Amino acid sequence: MTKNQNSPIRVLVVGCGNMGASHATAYHTLDGFEICGLVSTGKSKEVLNEKLGGGYPLYSDFYQALEVTAPDAVCISTYPDTHEEYAIRSFEKGCHVFVEKPVAATVEGAVNVVEAARKAGRKLVVGYILRHHPSWERFIEEGRALGKPLVMRMNLNQQSDGPMWNVHRNLMKSLSPIVDCGVHYIDVMCQVARSKPVQVTAIGARLSDEIPEWNYNYGQLQIRFEDGSVGWYEAG
Repeated sequence: MTKNQNSPIRVLVVGCGNMGASHATAYHTLDGFEICGLVSTGKSKEVLNEKLGGGYPLYSDFYQALEVTAPDAVCISTYPDTHEEYAIRSFEKGCHVFVEKPVAATVEGAVNVVEAARKAGRKLVVGYILRHHPSWERFIEEGRALGKPLVMRMNLNQQSDGPMWNVHRNLMKSLSPIVDCGVHYIDVMCQVARSKPVQVTAIGARLSDEIPEWNYNYGQLQIRFEDGSVGWYEAG
C-alpha cells in the first residue's frame, strides 16, 4: 500500500460502543485522520454517527465494510471473541490495526494476530491506555522508588446493573473479568516490579446463571515475581 504522506489516514471504526465511540471521536477531531466508515451490528453506529454530525457511511457487516471502504487502518473495538478474526483479515487486506485489549481471546489467537502483522508488514497497536495515562505513569514512577521486594494489591469490582449488566453479560460471552480488566493491572505490576513473573494462580466464582457455564464473573489472581515481589488482583 502506497500513500501520500500529506493525506489523512483513512480509518474504518469497527464497534461503536463505549471504546469505539471514544476512538471515533478522536479520529473525527484530530488532524491526520479520516473516518471512512462506522461498523456495528446494532443501533450504536447510528447513535454515534449522529453525535459526530452525521455523514459517515454505516455498515452492519465488517467484511463488507472492509471491502467497500478499503481503509488504511482498522480500529477494532468489538467484543473480544472477534478480535483475532477481524485483525487477521484486516492485515490480509493491507491495513494497519488498532485493537482494544485483549489482542485475542486466547494466547494462541494473540500469537496468530502478531504473526499476521509481521507477515503483512503492518503495524499492530493495542489499546493499553494505562501506559499513557499521566496518573498511572506517576503511579509506576512512585512504585519503582519503594524498594524491593514489592507487595502489590489492586481490585476492580464494577457495579453492574441495568444497561451496564447487559454490556458486561455480553462481554462475558468472550472472557472473564480477570482477563478483561486484569490485563491492564497485571501489566502495571510488571512495569513497577521490572521483574519476570514466575508463578500465577487464580480462582473464580460464577455468581449468575445468565453467563456461560464455562465462565465466572468474580475472580482473584496471585502473581509471584523473580525478585520476590508479589501481586494480588481481584475483579468482578
